[in-house]
Amino acid sequence: MSQPSYSQLTLNGLWKNNPALVQLLGLCPLLAVTASTVNAMGLAAATLFVLVVSNTTVSLIRNVVSDTIRLPVFVMIIAAAVTITELLMQAFSYELYQILGIFLPLITTNCIILGRADAFARKNPLPAAAYDGFIMGLGFGLVLVLLGGIRELLGTGALFADMQLLFGPDAAQWRWEIFSVDYPFLVAILPPGAFLVTGCLIALKNQIDLSLQRRARSDDGIKAMGSKRVRVTGTVS
Repeated sequence: MSQPSYSQLTLNGLWKNNPALVQLLGLCPLLAVTASTVNAMGLAAATLFVLVVSNTTVSLIRNVVSDTIRLPVFVMIIAAAVTITELLMQAFSYELYQILGIFLPLITTNCIILGRADAFARKNPLPAAAYDGFIMGLGFGLVLVLLGGIRELLGTGALFADMQLLFGPDAAQWRWEIFSVDYPFLVAILPPGAFLVTGCLIALKNQIDLSLQRRARSDDGIKAMGSKRVRVTGTVS
């Protein structure tokens, strides 16, 4: 089996096979903690770290662990990475750790983590596995942050509130108030708003893909017409 190129991995992780918008994995934390940008950033960073660590470790031991026990071993590796993440967040961002609550340990059961470990990391060498974990985590994290930003903006009229929870006291001034009305669209920060905004993002991506496909077909048709050759036989007077 040929190893995919880094450009292919990048395109798959960020767009074509994005875990949140295409595979529709990890929707429980995606919908639950994205009421604000800072919450989304915290969970995105935690998921990215766990993905890179688990993919790297699985790739290192891929030739040692037999197929009969690989899944329990993978789960133990992921659980260890999640425990490290929890301890780091408790040490450096305890308030955000409390806000994220149960959704941090639930990363252990996130289908994205186990799916990439079993489908990619165990079949590929270390550099490719580590990069796949990074780019898949980045793709998932970007959707988390985008969703959190949209919901926070629509629901509170502001962006980047409470960033000191993640970046320290100096980040308290990062709050950017855009609407002066309190809670202009309250449903956005409630559970139904998560479904509505996520559905709109998925629909937007599908529409962009459809437009790109139509443009590619149109370009192919123009090239085919322009590349036709006419063979002339006989004498031309």
